[in-house]
Amino acid sequence: MAVPPVIEWRDGAVRILDQRRLPDAIEVLHCTEVAQVMEAIRTLAIRGAPALGVAGAYGVALGAHRYNAESDGPFADHLDRVVEDIAGTRPTAVNLGWAARIVRAAAEPHGEDAEAGAAAVLERAQALVADNDRRHDQLAAHGAGLLAPGAQVLHHCNTGPLATGAGFGSALGVIQAAHRQGKVSVWVNETRPLLQGARLTTWELDQWGIPYTLITDSMAGHFMQRGVVDAVVVGADRIAANGDVANKIGTYTMAQLARAHGLPFIVAAPMSTIDFETATGDDIPIEERGAGEVRGHGAARWAPGDAPVANPAFDVTPNALVSAIVTERGVARAPYTTTLAAWHEPVEAVVA
Repeated sequence: MAVPPVIEWRDGAVRILDQRRLPDAIEVLHCTEVAQVMEAIRTLAIRGAPALGVAGAYGVALGAHRYNAESDGPFADHLDRVVEDIAGTRPTAVNLGWAARIVRAAAEPHGEDAEAGAAAVLERAQALVADNDRRHDQLAAHGAGLLAPGAQVLHHCNTGPLATGAGFGSALGVIQAAHRQGKVSVWVNETRPLLQGARLTTWELDQWGIPYTLITDSMAGHFMQRGVVDAVVVGADRIAANGDVANKIGTYTMAQLARAHGLPFIVAAPMSTIDFETATGDDIPIEERGAGEVRGHGAARWAPGDAPVANPAFDVTPNALVSAIVTERGVARAPYTTTLAAWHEPVEAVVA
């Protein structure tokens, strides 16, 4: 069976590949209401910062097309509420609110002309999606040069097209590009508690024919100590202006292990993931998710039903532990406050 797009606009609806069902089944959600898109985001049917940006853009487009003057009030106010609701579904990934606000701005010249405004919002959303594809292809090409032929790369979480909605992804895009230039292999962290590495990353690597070995997160240090890991490559959900990186919980641990073993720790993410309004990682909100995700997975439970749980979805890796940040503009190195700022671009350049 051919794999459908991760997310697409079709016939006035948003279609989302349900990642909760992978790798066991391929199912597509047909979202005709903004609330359905928000639920898909909240429950991780779609996830990964760039893909959430696409979902946010299409969610606003859907809200514009579903506008009802009698029940929704003024068109501009309606769009503002849609943006606020979508951006609030997951607070850590900066792309979500960023993309929602970009496409909402397309309606401003049209005032209360809802038909023209909705058309403009959808046009900008589709331009943002095309731009997302192009930027991830460029990112992958820049990052591939950091990995030597035959490199054994450790990867945490999932950063392929399932997470980006584009190309071969961010960190996995770098790995895929390096594989085309000279075979690499991948140590895949299972990525507790939701097992995105085990469920999603292995599924994508299988499709590409890239050799990998699945390990538990707690095994990473063991394999680094044995000298069979050459680099760690991860993605990001938000990067502060100073280069601090918020990413899936456990990333900070991988960065510390890499530093202890003298390994490069490489972050791959598009410029849209860099939040120049956030000075440091201390200012990044960290999403806390439900206790059930830690007490078990799916139908399986391995902890008492009332066991107290802490479940932060992300952690922050200080910039001092980051060897390089790969974007579509190139490879940035410390001091990130300077190198990343040199690539900052206005919104107009993103949707041109």
